[in-house]
Amino acid sequence: MSRRRSMEVIEKAEYVTIGELVRLTDVRYSTLKFYTEEGILPFEQQEENMTRRYRRKESVERISYIMKLRSEKKTIPEIKEILKEGLKAARRAPQFSKR
Repeated sequence: MSRRRSMEVIEKAEYVTIGELVRLTDVRYSTLKFYTEEGILPFEQQEENMTRRYRRKESVERISYIMKLRSEKKTIPEIKEILKEGLKAARRAPQFSKR
């Protein structure tokens, strides 16, 4: 069994586990697992031990947004559509290069 990381380490980490996301967001493990299985909470999978890793900053923001939509009584299918439309809009937006 691995050693539990401190909140200080978690808050600085680029990647976190689902358990660490629970600690960061106070959202139940089962809820985050459901969001993952529904495809609305993206993750990356480590090859060697098949651990799901979540980008901390993006995942916390996504969870916050999903929880906001849920508080507005949006259903999971509606949230999926909203997230899909947001991604389409982001892809259509002009890309500016840094000089």
